[in-house]
Amino acid sequence: MSVLAAIAVLGILIVVHELGHFGAARLQGIHVNKFSIGFGPVLAKYDGKETEYALRAFPLGGYVGFPDDDPDSKIPLDDPNLLRNRPVFDRAIVISAGVIANLIFAYLLLVGQVATVGVQDFNYQQGVLIPEILTEIESPAQKAGLKSGDVVLAIDNQTLPTQEDAIDILRQTIQKSPNQTLNFTIKRGEETLSLPIIPELGENGQGKIGVMLAPNGEIIKRRPQNIIEPFTLAAEQFERYTTLTVQGFGQLITNFQENARQVAGPVAIVAVGAELAKNDLGNLFQFGALISINLAIINILPLPALDGGQLAFLVVEGITGKPLPNKLQEGIMQTGLVLLLGLGVFLILRDTANLAFFQQLLPE
Repeated sequence: MSVLAAIAVLGILIVVHELGHFGAARLQGIHVNKFSIGFGPVLAKYDGKETEYALRAFPLGGYVGFPDDDPDSKIPLDDPNLLRNRPVFDRAIVISAGVIANLIFAYLLLVGQVATVGVQDFNYQQGVLIPEILTEIESPAQKAGLKSGDVVLAIDNQTLPTQEDAIDILRQTIQKSPNQTLNFTIKRGEETLSLPIIPELGENGQGKIGVMLAPNGEIIKRRPQNIIEPFTLAAEQFERYTTLTVQGFGQLITNFQENARQVAGPVAIVAVGAELAKNDLGNLFQFGALISINLAIINILPLPALDGGQLAFLVVEGITGKPLPNKLQEGIMQTGLVLLLGLGVFLILRDTANLAFFQQLLPE
């Protein structure tokens, strides 16, 4: 059930995105002839008065189709309600509406989480938790004997505080100390240990020890105190998640080789969502909000086959006063679509192979 819930969340986010495009077009009176969830063969469809609504086999996205380039369309080419005949600003609204819809939906999900599940506060305890030791290569943390579940209480006799910025203090100290011995004070169960660890020099010129960091403490829940609190707390969460997502994409772009392995496809995303839902169905609100924000930011990137790529074409048209040649636009978009689908298939195969079920089938 948790897997189905995670898949349902992804499906809803795709529908929301495409409804953004569809609604922005229809509200302006622009002709729309196709509304599709997924790609490939049609599984089910409904022919409306003007628009064909379809569910397709490969749920890697969706699209809203316009009759502008449909050779079978009976709408005159000079019809003012064709998308291509509208001013640049009208078209920009339609193209960006999917991103806007995902951002609004993410905020509403966070409001819903606070209003129904409750306010999640964090009861901070001293230090920083090490939830996972990265095992792809022998890391400094592995060599030193650091283990998952350890809590770092101090580093080089600097006690880590009982607050959120303890992680930043620890991370910055490690990053500033490549090839230098750092003395970690570790709490492991009831035992307190001292471990010397030498951060290795990363490709970005900063030190790293090969661990994940998390705040030390426990999540506590309480009911909202008034009707306004869900909206204000959701706004704070939304700002924080958006900032972290933008920073994450920035790190991916500036240090692609080191961070590319962290890029997840649909299978990995569903696996994470299913695990969250297994622990607490209320986590699906947060999961949906995070994925919705990610979907919005990915789509606004100026890459072919994404909304940002089409907006880039409109920027060029707005500056030069004329659009790029149709054949050039179509070539760029088709190339981008092929690359995007290829990346999607690669991520699906990679993430499927990494699932615990398939790992158990492999010979030792």
